[in-house]
Amino acid sequence: MLKIALTSVLVDDQDKAEKFYTDTLGFEKKQDFAVGGARWLTVATSRENEGTELLLEPVGYDFARHYQKALYEADIPAASFATDDIRADYERLSAKGVRFRGEPTKMEGFPATALFEDRCGNLIQIFETQ
Repeated sequence: MLKIALTSVLVDDQDKAEKFYTDTLGFEKKQDFAVGGARWLTVATSRENEGTELLLEPVGYDFARHYQKALYEADIPAASFATDDIRADYERLSAKGVRFRGEPTKMEGFPATALFEDRCGNLIQIFETQ
């Protein structure tokens, strides 16, 4: 059986991304080492020792920058993260200066969601698992 172990999000600045994804969102840095002119920098949910890692990948190619920008301008999230309590996480992250595109909303048949900017060129969605 296949298991998702690693996925990535393009970032315009790895140092800024590391600070945002660890200090602001609360993920734990898992790997950090030099690869060429960049870093192999991953974060993961702190309470999941063997969980899926998110690679904070530098947006090093023009086509990648265009892709990232197109997703952002179309309000399409680059990644989605689950939460048990979307209202509490919305309030906690808002207090830390995270810019949400609006209050958490729930549509019939779908979980409550909220969209925010990661300060690295992406929109990120959170959704409630309850």
